Amino acid sequence: MDRPIVVVDADKNQCEKLCVLLRQENYRAVELHSLLNLKKIVQETSCRVVILDLDSLPVDDRFIKEFRRQNPGLPVMGLSSRSFHPELEQAMSKDICVCLSKPPDPEELLYCIRSFCENEHDSSGAPKGGEF
Repeated sequence: MDRPIVVVDADKNQCEKLCVLLRQENYRAVELHSLLNLKKIVQETSCRVVILDLDSLPVDDRFIKEFRRQNPGLPVMGLSSRSFHPELEQAMSKDICVCLSKPPDPEELLYCIRSFCENEHDSSGAPKGGEF
């Protein structure tokens, strides 16, 4: 499992805790605390999953749509303490594969990541075994 999981969370403590959990499960994890270098890191590392804290980052439908257009086969997970994100209405239905409550249940989080890793994408960018 050499391709990393990128965790983007403005709260450095929460980000570090999540990355420690991932590393304990033998995943490589990259910590980011803003969206500034996300596109660059994704391109450089060929990461397998991006986890975004939807509460602490300035993301909206347009940002997510553009990010997914540039990275069509890359699963995007959200983390949030809120149950409703009006600014992400379209992204939640089309572009964010799963949104977990914060703090995420470790078993649920790891189950989702394992599912993404098992269903590696083919060269067309379409998921094998169906959408998430």
